[in-house]
Amino acid sequence: MSVQEVEGGRFVRQPNRFTDRITADGSSGYAAEPGRYRLFVSYACPWAHRTLIVRRLLGLEDVIGVGVVDPIRDERGWRFPERDPVTNAEFLSELYLARDPSFEGRYTVPCVWDARTGRLVTNDFPNITTTFETEFTAFHRPGAPDLYPEALRPEIDELNDLVYRTVNNGVYRAGFATSQDAYEEAFDALFATLDALEERLADRRFLFGDDLTEADVRLYPTLARFDAVYHSHFKCNLRRLTDYPNLWAYARRLYALPAFGETTNFDHIKRHYYVTQRNINPSGVVPKGPAIDWDE
Repeated sequence: MSVQEVEGGRFVRQPNRFTDRITADGSSGYAAEPGRYRLFVSYACPWAHRTLIVRRLLGLEDVIGVGVVDPIRDERGWRFPERDPVTNAEFLSELYLARDPSFEGRYTVPCVWDARTGRLVTNDFPNITTTFETEFTAFHRPGAPDLYPEALRPEIDELNDLVYRTVNNGVYRAGFATSQDAYEEAFDALFATLDALEERLADRRFLFGDDLTEADVRLYPTLARFDAVYHSHFKCNLRRLTDYPNLWAYARRLYALPAFGETTNFDHIKRHYYVTQRNINPSGVVPKGPAIDWDE
């Protein structure tokens, strides 16, 4: 998850430092090949969560390896519960600094490491899932969904941009705001978009109809964390997810799919936010609730 900075009371997300691309033809210098890349994630992080969902949906589990960090992050950054068996790293920072010894900032997930060159390729989270969807097609499982259909890409990109600004990143803009105006600006934009999404889902199963797309993958991780974390921890408390009949039904519909439900780890999510973000929760006490039945 990216660094938090505040300018004029407003949260500003750290830019992604490494933006090399993996391509099907290898023209970028990084060819899409099985067994070459390792994806580093935290189950707590919404940006990383979406990469796990896409990897599972497309059947790339045997093509792209995964390393999972501990949910509790300290001043040294993300730590592996045990040394990563492929890179032998104890902290994710080791891989960042091996790529760029002058790197300053937080060491973020998700990121992709290349075994052939022994270096990080990218931590550019908006493009990691679309890379899996468009550059690794030769390795998709039979019958894998087309999550980023070419004809719908302009519409998907437009909705994704709105959802990122006001929902995915909007909860952080509310939670990390240090002025009332900045908080209320983010809060109002967040719930305006959730209200619009509630209306959009009144007559469709997914955001673009009957088929899953990248847009659903990007929205779900925020919904999964909303009542457990963002509603209270980030003061996004106008309404809960469970107060939206269509959004709540939609979120449970996604959760019922193994790619979504089996990559959703509420223990990691709650422990990360409430223990790590001591600027918001100084005690580090993790709440026991809320009691929500996602299998309802």
